[in-house]
Amino acid sequence: MTVVSSLKQIHSLYSSFIVLAVVTASIIFTSTQATATEGDNRWFQIKSSLIGDSHIQDGQEILELDTPKRAMDAAIVPITIESKFEQTPDRYIKKLYIVIDNNPSPVAAVFTFPGNHSWKSLSTRVRINAYTDLRAIAEISDGSLYMVNNYVKASGGCSAPSLKDPAAAAAQLGRIKFRLPESFAAGDLVPTQLMIKHPNNSGLQFDQISRYYIPADFVRTIQVTYNGEEVFTVDTDISISEDPSIRFGFAPEKSGVLEVHVKDSKGRTFSHSMNLPEQRS
Repeated sequence: MTVVSSLKQIHSLYSSFIVLAVVTASIIFTSTQATATEGDNRWFQIKSSLIGDSHIQDGQEILELDTPKRAMDAAIVPITIESKFEQTPDRYIKKLYIVIDNNPSPVAAVFTFPGNHSWKSLSTRVRINAYTDLRAIAEISDGSLYMVNNYVKASGGCSAPSLKDPAAAAAQLGRIKFRLPESFAAGDLVPTQLMIKHPNNSGLQFDQISRYYIPADFVRTIQVTYNGEEVFTVDTDISISEDPSIRFGFAPEKSGVLEVHVKDSKGRTFSHSMNLPEQRS
């Protein structure tokens, strides 16, 4: 089963949960352990759909997950995941799953890495619909799985309306920007931010004028390449915040082209590229 088909299966599995999620956004779920117990039925449903019966080990020595304990804005919750071991072509994180247990669509993102570009840290912003465990699961190149999780207090993020004017947001749809340091040298691990203008409508936001729910419209796939070689690909869903932003690092060994290709749930595609010299100073 492909990552995209798994995400679609999970999205379908929880589509009936959408109305219930809006009503019960304030319910508190109290699971706080890195390894779930038999009582965590929702997590086991997600795990079964995502990775089947595969065993997940405690990931404290593999990953570090940084999240707020209580989010200031449930629609824009910053998260950072750091790799705690040196990744090499022989042993690297092949996939990284971000799971938000109590969201209507719980699999926020699945990153895939080819193993030829090392990384130490990834950051993005997510929506959180109810008090929940937020999990980062690493699949190592040897097939082993490791998980860390934090409990985050936030609610209503998936149904929170956008603060932007719809016409202005539509005019900027698909605009993409890379942000890099002013100077770096070839071979350095360069901190890079990818910013995509997209409303990422969840399908849960209510239009006060039309009195209808705004249809879901969100970024589905992002692929970043350097000189045609994959840096990472990520399959995303409605749990990623409006105007998706991803911070990552990669080490360009020579001059080349940093490029991104984006596809959304409506089938629209957007691309952007940036030429990097071998060295800046």
